[in-house]
Amino acid sequence: MAGRRALGRRFGWLWAAFAVSSYGTGLGFGAFSLIAVLVLHSGPAQVAALAAAGRAVGAVVAVPLGPWVEFRRKRPVMMTMDLTRFAALMSIPAAFALGWLSFAQLLVVSVVVAAADIAFKAAGGAYLKELVPREDLLVANSRFESTSWTATMVGPPLGGAAIGLFGPVSTLVADAVSYLLSALGIRAIGGNEPSPARTEAPRLRARDLLEGWHHILTHPTLRPLFVNAIVVNGLIMASQPLLAVLLLDRLGFAPWQYGLVFAAPCIGGLVGSRFAHRLVARFGQHKVIVTAGMLRACWPLGLAFVQPGVPGIALIIAVQLGLVTCCGVFNPVLATYRLDHTDPDRVARTLAAWSISSSTAIAALTALWGLLAAVTGPRTAIAAAGVLLLATPLLIPRRENAPRNTKEQAASLT
Repeated sequence: MAGRRALGRRFGWLWAAFAVSSYGTGLGFGAFSLIAVLVLHSGPAQVAALAAAGRAVGAVVAVPLGPWVEFRRKRPVMMTMDLTRFAALMSIPAAFALGWLSFAQLLVVSVVVAAADIAFKAAGGAYLKELVPREDLLVANSRFESTSWTATMVGPPLGGAAIGLFGPVSTLVADAVSYLLSALGIRAIGGNEPSPARTEAPRLRARDLLEGWHHILTHPTLRPLFVNAIVVNGLIMASQPLLAVLLLDRLGFAPWQYGLVFAAPCIGGLVGSRFAHRLVARFGQHKVIVTAGMLRACWPLGLAFVQPGVPGIALIIAVQLGLVTCCGVFNPVLATYRLDHTDPDRVARTLAAWSISSSTAIAALTALWGLLAAVTGPRTAIAAAGVLLLATPLLIPRRENAPRNTKEQAASLT
């Protein structure tokens, strides 16, 4: 079967590096919000501000990183970003042990990690397109997606247990170490990676900074998918800090319960990602994007009705199961479509522009929803996000007539 296709030793090392960092991230799920609430006793507005400011400033810092990554070898960039995240995250348990931990430090670390995440994803996507044949890109992206959901399924409950046993910063130590191991895995890939050719002057220009957005916004199908993705992700993520406050503070959920209600449904993401390539083979790439993209917007409104105890746990698990199953199908198909329709010499800038825009939208909506929650309460703000999500399928294009990449588009016009 296509999902079991061997993609080679070098992809195996890349996949292993991705897996170990994903499991570290799963263990550290919600760590910044948990530390802000449980250690620094922050309220809804502060928790939302932490999530928003970290993403927003990190996105601004990452703007020049897209073209910087584009014209450099990708593996060294990926290792550098892993080591940067390792050092930044380890500073938090060190400060906690010394009694110096502050909200300002959480904010600074979140900025560094956010910027490094964007640069890593840009380099990783460009490297994957060079490493794996085009016909295997969906299989590769599905494996990454299934690994991500498996890590999210296993990591949060273990992280909640670790917090109960070893303290509130223990999961950040595991997350930091996972980036160190990821860097070692990427180094083990080996092989010769040629430096990207550039015929023009090596200095960074405004045109380089904007090239990723220019490609996205002038592409007839990527443009509406881009708008849909950043709005949907922004509204979903804007609710997460508020949900943490609602569950941990207002409804009295224990940390392990908080981890459980987000971990158990991830089996849906694993199943969805495993079947994505089969659905594309049967129904076509664009039809799967449209259907899964519409369905994933229908679930989050249910989170506004969560109650204490077992009924609340059951409701969150059911809602999240539907959401992540649809996302498990949608995400790898969209990622593959994006790579298919982007020329190799602009992949890093396109992925960086996409990530920067997504982070900025998430930051803006998180800040706005934090203010809304301060006025109306977390539950009302979560409901508002759910209602708006119901309208986002209108942003998904119903037809797809774009050529595979801009070079093919140019060839079709001559």
